[in-house]
Amino acid sequence: MAGTTNSNYNISWIFLNLTYIISMLNLNMFNRWIKLKTDKSCLIIGPRRSGKTTLLKNRYPEYNYITLDDLDYLDWAKRDPKGLVESLGEKALIDEIQRHPPLTIAVKNVIDNHGAHVLMTGSSSIGLTDLAADTLAGRINLYSLPTLCFGEEKGAPNHSIFSEELNPIELKKAAREMNDALIYGQFPEVLACNSHEDKKELLLNYRDTYFIRDLMRLSNIENMDGLFAVFQHLVRSLGSHLVVSNFSREAGLSFPSTKKYLNILRQSQLTFNLYGYQYGPAKRYIKAAKTYFADNGIITSMNIPVNEGQLFENFVIAELEKRRKLDLIKSDQFFYYKSIAGKEIDLIFESENELYAIEIKAIKNPSYRNVRSLMDFKNQSPLDVNTFLFYNGDTYGKIDDVKLIPICALWSGF
Repeated sequence: MAGTTNSNYNISWIFLNLTYIISMLNLNMFNRWIKLKTDKSCLIIGPRRSGKTTLLKNRYPEYNYITLDDLDYLDWAKRDPKGLVESLGEKALIDEIQRHPPLTIAVKNVIDNHGAHVLMTGSSSIGLTDLAADTLAGRINLYSLPTLCFGEEKGAPNHSIFSEELNPIELKKAAREMNDALIYGQFPEVLACNSHEDKKELLLNYRDTYFIRDLMRLSNIENMDGLFAVFQHLVRSLGSHLVVSNFSREAGLSFPSTKKYLNILRQSQLTFNLYGYQYGPAKRYIKAAKTYFADNGIITSMNIPVNEGQLFENFVIAELEKRRKLDLIKSDQFFYYKSIAGKEIDLIFESENELYAIEIKAIKNPSYRNVRSLMDFKNQSPLDVNTFLFYNGDTYGKIDDVKLIPICALWSGF
């Protein structure tokens, strides 16, 4: 990809802060890995600071832009939604529309009656996606935009994670980037920072603003301590089954409030759930969920120590979930698996009529005992199963029928 002559910036990751000299960047950089179809208006949902606005403003500079973060526009949207949307003309970009979801009714009007092309972003699906689905059905495309994928700054994805091998030189480059990715995550502004201290400071700022106060305002939450306690307990129990009664007790919240807070975190794209996999779709949501963070930077922002295994597990599952949301992995839903005997598999998903079973281990030298659960699952499954172990090494290999993949091979992979 084309670069910049300014050596002070890691130019590959500059997407969000428009005070940077974006004219020096290759415009393809702003396309990310998301495949936007321009035949219809669209709504892009993604966590705060993931690059939604910058993506659209740089791809569609001629569109009239407003943000409902601006209180004047928010007030106008509430008083005269039709007038506000019509004032934007036939090419409009409305940012943070989740602040007033009924505005989508006015959007429907200009699409239907004025042939307008409207681009919208939202950092939460709270009260938004259901209303948009009702009012804008068939009129818009709906997309998810996560934080950046590991290696996305290098251009288009260049190898299939599950069927191809990253070349040794790129694998070594990726290995050098792994530690920062595990700790600081993939928020574009964070990745554009020059030092670890700056990255940590920015993540703490995100926590206090976007992850806590902004979420409270959006969701009408008054108990900041309770919300923060839910965040903290999620970090501590990362990779464990989500037992709401435990969260309620730890956070000092009522059971209904705890469920509400957990649901708000998920709707705000900061977390996502894996449900227990059972054969037959009707049975798949019976078992307790596991909750993961959409980006490892969110974990670090909470300033709570976690073990290496938890960091690796969240990183791999989150990176694959990003690719699923970007439609690079063709799967409707990810799951985990737990047998009656208590054996667990970290990730299960179906893709293009094939079943994938994945274990994640923060180890350098895997052995047969590390893949036993995978082999048992494969042997008992009525379906054909592709089995993989992601591990903290630097070479590909196999143990029995299980393919060994270095975690750093996620770099630029699809």
